[in-house]
Amino acid sequence: QVHLLESGGGLVQPGGSLRLSCMASGSGFNIVAMAWYRQVPGKQRELVARITSGGSTNYGDSVKGRFTISRDNANNTVWLQMSSLKPEDTAVYYCYLEADYRVHGFNFWGQGTQVTVSS
Repeated sequence: QVHLLESGGGLVQPGGSLRLSCMASGSGFNIVAMAWYRQVPGKQRELVARITSGGSTNYGDSVKGRFTISRDNANNTVWLQMSSLKPEDTAVYYCYLEADYRVHGFNFWGQGTQVTVSS
């Protein structure tokens, strides 16, 4: 069983910054990539940022230039540095793990952490 522990969410004013972290616990798997998604009520969950174990990254259009994803492969941890936050960034942010168990691929979701951008 894999568990993703997210932290760092909270309330921040527009223009402020937050740093989210996600640590994957468990054994017997190799990480292919980790990502952050976000979701608000009534909307589909959308990609925020993704990073592969090799360091390749991609970002959702709405956060390009403002958010940065990074990872520590040795500790199975990914961070999301969020800057210049806007009210429309308010959402539940979910960590997402892409992993391999032997020859099988598995995907896992964290429970989510709330980010609220408001004055």
